[in-house]
Amino acid sequence: MELELAQLDVHSRYKLLVALVVPRPIAFVSTRGRDGIDNAAPFSFFNLVGDDPPTVVVSIDRRGDGAVKDSARNILDTGEFVVNMVDEALLGPMHHASESFDRAESEFDACGLTRAASRVVAPPRIAESPVSIECRLHTHVPFAKRDLVVAEGLWLHVRDGIVDPATLRVDGARYAPIARLYANLYARTTDRIALDENDYIRDLQRRGRA
Repeated sequence: MELELAQLDVHSRYKLLVALVVPRPIAFVSTRGRDGIDNAAPFSFFNLVGDDPPTVVVSIDRRGDGAVKDSARNILDTGEFVVNMVDEALLGPMHHASESFDRAESEFDACGLTRAASRVVAPPRIAESPVSIECRLHTHVPFAKRDLVVAEGLWLHVRDGIVDPATLRVDGARYAPIARLYANLYARTTDRIALDENDYIRDLQRRGRA
């Protein structure tokens, strides 16, 4: 099968791309509006794209009428947000938060999420999240139907026991984030494959990056 993406309608493009480009990490993004209302919404068009500086990208689609979503509006207004990673225990509240809520209603309250104070940004992080990254907006790239935000990661919160403080290695038995597939399907990250070391891995180890 050969398909020119530009010739597909938007719904067909979405259906194919999100089912083929998998698994995708989930950014459970928490923001705070100028009105003081805390927002939390999940996005799987997201990834870490650099470490020096720590750089994350989140792509937030617009509403059907073209209006900017609350998360994007809050980020553009304040320049701050928190990326909260999702594990299996947080999967239910995250799924609930993907529904539409009135702007005056906080997903923290509607979905039973606990606010935890951030260190350098105003929006709270989600206390139930195993990993949270406080972020500051670097670049906003507007598209006709979505807003791409590029941000610098400023502060990292990790649940105790996940990272060895001496080696900074992550314990895979204690950290198993959930990944997005498509529709209502998600994937666990507990089934892992280890390959033999090669020159690339050995070079990372020499530089203390593995």
